[in-house]
Amino acid sequence: MIPNITRGSRMGGLMVYLASTDSDKTKNAHTDPHLVAGDAAIMSWYDDGVLDQDDALAIAKHLDQPRKLFGVSVQVKDFAWDAAKKERVHVGYKDAQVWHCSLSLRAEEGALTDQQWGDIANDFVDAMGFTAASGKAQCRWAAVNHGTSENGNHHIHIAVSLVREDGTKASTHGDYKKAQQTCRELEVKYGLEQLSSVYATRGYDRAEKATAVRDEREMHRSSLARKVRASASASATEGEFVRRARDTGMLLRPRYAKNTADVIVGYSVAERPKAGERPIWFGGGTLASDLKLGALREAWMDSPHLATEAAAEWNAAARNKRTVSRTGPEKATPSPQVWVEYTRNATALAEQLRSIPRDDHATWAKAAREVSGAFAAWSHRLEPTPGPLAATAAELSRTAQLRAPREHSKPIALPSIAGTAMLFMAASSKNKAAAQTALMVQLINTAFAVYEMHQQSGRTREAQRIRSVVENQLAPFTGTMPKAAPVDADKQQSAEATVPPRAIDIARRGMVPIRPGSAVPTTPIAAPAKTYQPSRRDAGPSLDR
Repeated sequence: MIPNITRGSRMGGLMVYLASTDSDKTKNAHTDPHLVAGDAAIMSWYDDGVLDQDDALAIAKHLDQPRKLFGVSVQVKDFAWDAAKKERVHVGYKDAQVWHCSLSLRAEEGALTDQQWGDIANDFVDAMGFTAASGKAQCRWAAVNHGTSENGNHHIHIAVSLVREDGTKASTHGDYKKAQQTCRELEVKYGLEQLSSVYATRGYDRAEKATAVRDEREMHRSSLARKVRASASASATEGEFVRRARDTGMLLRPRYAKNTADVIVGYSVAERPKAGERPIWFGGGTLASDLKLGALREAWMDSPHLATEAAAEWNAAARNKRTVSRTGPEKATPSPQVWVEYTRNATALAEQLRSIPRDDHATWAKAAREVSGAFAAWSHRLEPTPGPLAATAAELSRTAQLRAPREHSKPIALPSIAGTAMLFMAASSKNKAAAQTALMVQLINTAFAVYEMHQQSGRTREAQRIRSVVENQLAPFTGTMPKAAPVDADKQQSAEATVPPRAIDIARRGMVPIRPGSAVPTTPIAAPAKTYQPSRRDAGPSLDR
């Protein structure tokens, strides 16, 4: 269940919107908006009939009465964008006595009854401290069932007056975090799908989706995130990242520290626009939480010289000039031995993940980030349009994004496969090679380990999504790969077993443990493969949520 909080000053405007069934006046009109919960007075006056505008205005008048009676003003700081300073500046205060929160289910969860929504709404406002359960005078409030949105999400809206019955103001300090924690608790209490309290990904609004459908293209943020992830994973330094990112066709611009022209504290990227169009810019943090510049820098080498080199590359990118260095590592072609070394590293990583505790979230996030970057780089090399490699990269990237990174300890040292992204980005052709197959098997092994970590941790949704993308998209792709080359001459027999059928068998086993306690599948030749029949929910991964 997903909470979304906003603040405003006009209770009447909010309630008229919530009761609207006029598609000409609101893009989110619904056919039968009706009350499911509210304070005692509200529920004694209204039943579950469809609300009209008169009802909405009467409810708003009731909710707003304490504020008007006591003449209380609830204000918050107001900010505006200063074009000259290129920053948000405090310009005063604005009224914000209306607290509004929507509670939404995923489309796959279906719908709840009015009784269920009513119970959830009452528990939610109690937990948020807006009722007498807080030990203070209650706030007046109402919850409206808005039915199912255009995206298929069944949801309600809760409107609260922040002036209590005795004229005191209700505190909203930490309300975003409290709302998330409350939703996690209510998911358990009411048997709803439990969203992860550890991992969090960026969503996409309806306008982005509609524009992508209209233009028959992938959403900009999906494409940009994959290119940034591939470029970052393939790079050893920040300057190299800037050059690689520009090579993918993206536009880059740095965000400088105040009053400097060489201290970069953030960045934005955009797809190169068509003639006559303007680029649409996205900050790194809006693509994914682990793609902020600070998070990316944790994986790169650093020194005063490298910082100066990076600043020069950023400045060149900002002016759309040629890269400063034209002989960087991104121009080199890796030797066949490098493929062998990174395949060994990937094998070692898959093996070592067996011993990583399920609650070591920072380490799992790091491992997922590296394997996601490898698939993203491979997708950039092989897929003219997003395919199974892009889908796998997107799904694994979810585990790379921690909701609160600072609350977790540092990841432990693991065999690094970050360089595998470099290999795919530097591949001399778009043709599949035998060396890629050996590496592919180990990347699938790592994806399996991430899947099983979620499964054993009770995060069924995350586990199902990884299983779905590996079985339904990656396995057929793996079947087109050539036979793998041996990793070592003295391991020829083992290498002969490492061919596409093995990877397909791993994928098609239904992503279940091969033996108790194992996070990585053993050689599956002797055991019969399980046949997994996906349900409608598991029919394929969704890359836009």
